[in-house]
Amino acid sequence: MRTQIGIIGAGPAGLLLAQLLYLRGIASVVLESQSRQHVEERIRAGVLEQGTVDLLHAAGVGERLQREGLEHHGIELRFASQGHRIALHELTGRAITIYGQQEVVKDLIRARLETGGELLFEVSQVALSGLDSASPSVRFRHGGREQVLECNFIAGCDGFHGVSRASIPAGVLQEYGRHYPYAWLGILAAAPPTSPELIYAHHDRGFALYSMRSPAITRLYLQCAPDEDLTRWPDERIWSELRLRLETGDGWRLAEGEILQKGVTPMRSFVAEPMRCGALFLAGDAAHIVPPTGAKGLNLAVNDVRVLAEAFESFYLERNSQALGNYSARCLKRVWRAEHFSWWMTTMLHRTPDEDRFYEKLQLAQLEYVTSSRAAAASLAENYVGLPFDLQ
Repeated sequence: MRTQIGIIGAGPAGLLLAQLLYLRGIASVVLESQSRQHVEERIRAGVLEQGTVDLLHAAGVGERLQREGLEHHGIELRFASQGHRIALHELTGRAITIYGQQEVVKDLIRARLETGGELLFEVSQVALSGLDSASPSVRFRHGGREQVLECNFIAGCDGFHGVSRASIPAGVLQEYGRHYPYAWLGILAAAPPTSPELIYAHHDRGFALYSMRSPAITRLYLQCAPDEDLTRWPDERIWSELRLRLETGDGWRLAEGEILQKGVTPMRSFVAEPMRCGALFLAGDAAHIVPPTGAKGLNLAVNDVRVLAEAFESFYLERNSQALGNYSARCLKRVWRAEHFSWWMTTMLHRTPDEDRFYEKLQLAQLEYVTSSRAAAASLAENYVGLPFDLQ
């Protein structure tokens, strides 16, 4: 097999890159280790920045997003048993849209197949070679036989645990990271939302997040230990804890329903620099991870492949490799801004094990400032809705 760009991973980063390249007349092949059903059903992020929504529309995959996405103009911070709204749209002129990552993936897969693009699921034994040459290749097994994909460049969009970053020789990358002493216990519930917007709650018992996926489905999270045993969390205990952390004295009540899914999500920050090694370009979680508090992971991946698609276009249509050379530095500027915002949101809202009252008082002082100062609220808002793509 031969193509211009070999793409490893059929998550939102790899699939959107393939769509953006198709629109530019650049050929690609997408390889994915999991089945189509798996990638279309795995529950991940659900908050899309305004720039992400705009790019999906421009890429021709925004029809269902326009119809089913839930546009939100604000979020709520709850602490000391009171709610405080951050008016995102009023402060920035932009909004966020609630639309599950798995729905984005479904839309992109449909577009890929409709245009006849190569998309192979359930590939195994993927091995990258020739990264320091002008003719890199990807060896893999598919349909019971070994194949080789020859290409000009490889885009590693296969996540934190994928083969792409692991294929880079030792000493090339500088890695930065932090593990947090807590995780999220997340549930998907068949219950209609009882809040029009997301709620981020700071509580003595730990952080809680109220979110939604549709007019009939809610998505909720509880701060828990990284090694939490889910067998210790029957449904009633989960609902009881959510009520304690989210409900206030103004009569607001949490709607409950059947829990459809539950799981524990660890919290980490991670960045690998540079995001390129020869003919291999890393994008999305393969290059960086953020704690989910700031809702930045999927949106960072979208920006990465936007920049990468533009760079490939410059190379193929103008024979100019400068944009490819600038790819890593251009993306990392935005990545580190998002890393800081995600760390800030996380440490402001979560209770750290064994923390003293001094630390808690600092958190409350920060929350009070953010919710009482227009300037502080505007800073949170502009980061949350996403900085404009032209601010690199």
